Parts: sequence; structure tokens; C-alpha cells
Amino acid sequence: MRINRVALWIAIFGAVSGSAIIGCQYFPESTFELSSESRLPKWITLPPGHARADVSITMSYYNALWGNNVKFIVDDRKSPILAKLYGKLNSDGPSHLKHPPQGFPNGYPMYEVITINGTTDIIEHRKMEPVFYLTDDPAVWRELGAGGS
Repeated sequence: MRINRVALWIAIFGAVSGSAIIGCQYFPESTFELSSESRLPKWITLPPGHARADVSITMSYYNALWGNNVKFIVDDRKSPILAKLYGKLNSDGPSHLKHPPQGFPNGYPMYEVITINGTTDIIEHRKMEPVFYLTDDPAVWRELGAGGS
């Protein structure tokens, strides 16, 4: 009986420690689809024979011990997963412009500056929906301190 309790505590400790170490990438905080109107993120290169219209991009935010992270999955109709990319959010939460443009709901647009493999891009959330966009607006890039577009 005592051995079973020890084994149970070891299993619980291992599960808790393991999820803390790998983060919650399997249980994302939120997931979004790239708008079909938007360009691809700068760090995604399509394989030969694939066009922008052939792929869908899913982005998931998740938290880990070492900070806020993001995972991108590139899918097409022919194969289940073309690519998985992991990156870091460059801040602790979404950024807002000091003077947001007219025509957006209150609190939007929101931006996330993300770096993957040394390449930075800016995600734009235009309203509360499971869709995201990429922005090339030089004013947004300057205000968010992300360098040139």
C-alpha cells in the first residue's frame, strides 16, 4: 500500500513538472487562423508547388516557464502538416497604438511582435474573432519598436 502511494506521488510530481517544463503548447491559451486576405508571416516559406491560396496557417498562444510563446502550423489540403514553427512573443501582452485608427472596435487593433529564427513580424488582431493578420504599416512597426517592415 505504501509503495503504491509513493508511486502515485512520483507520477503526479512528474506530470506537474513535465507540463511546467514544456509549457502548455498542447493546451493553448488561444488559437487563430490567418486571414486569407493576409500575406504569410516572414518566417514561413512555402515548399515548391504550393501557393498562398493552398495553405492555411494556425497560430496558438501558450505560456511556459520561460515566457509567452507562439506556435504556427502550416497545413494544406494534400498533407496534414507542412511545417510547425515555434517563437517567442516580444512582450508580456498585446500592444496598442497611442492613437489607434478609426473604424475598429474599442481596444482594437491589438498587436503582437513575434520573433522566430531571428526574423521579426507583427501580428494584428482587428477585432475579437479567431482570425489574425500581418501588418506592413511602417508607422505600426516604428511605434512598436520592431524596426523596419
